[in-house]
Amino acid sequence: MGAAERDLYRETWVRYLGYANEVGESFRPLVPVPVVWASYGVASAYVTADAIDKGRRAAAAHAQDPAQATRVGVAVVDTFVWQSLASVAIPGVTINRLCAASLALLGALTRWPLPLRRWTTTALGLAAIPLIITPIDRTVDFLMDSSLRKLYRVPGEPPAPH
Repeated sequence: MGAAERDLYRETWVRYLGYANEVGESFRPLVPVPVVWASYGVASAYVTADAIDKGRRAAAAHAQDPAQATRVGVAVVDTFVWQSLASVAIPGVTINRLCAASLALLGALTRWPLPLRRWTTTALGLAAIPLIITPIDRTVDFLMDSSLRKLYRVPGEPPAPH
């Protein structure tokens, strides 16, 4: 794999599949719950595929390294945990709570009909997605650098970019 090779999971439209559950949570007031759970399935498939891809890249990059299996394991675990937190768990809970609170507040503070409150809640959830991505990514980087990555980082080696 060449150094100039594009990362399918981070540098193409495929990256947006990681946001499927946030979109699903935004639409929760309007769609059946199984649709929301399906959006988590899409996001989880993305996370798993990215982790497998990073493992394959690590295997290719360290083909002659006696610690290849360890490096592959670290790449898979690091990517899977990071993506699970930054792409699925934390944003899903954030959008879920934002939408639940906005729907409740709109119900308490307005006399808007329920369909309008639901669509407004969905619009707020969708609008929040781009605003939460960078803070969540940075927070997950900090949390992992302060915990899990201390277990397997080579001294002086920077964390893998996400």
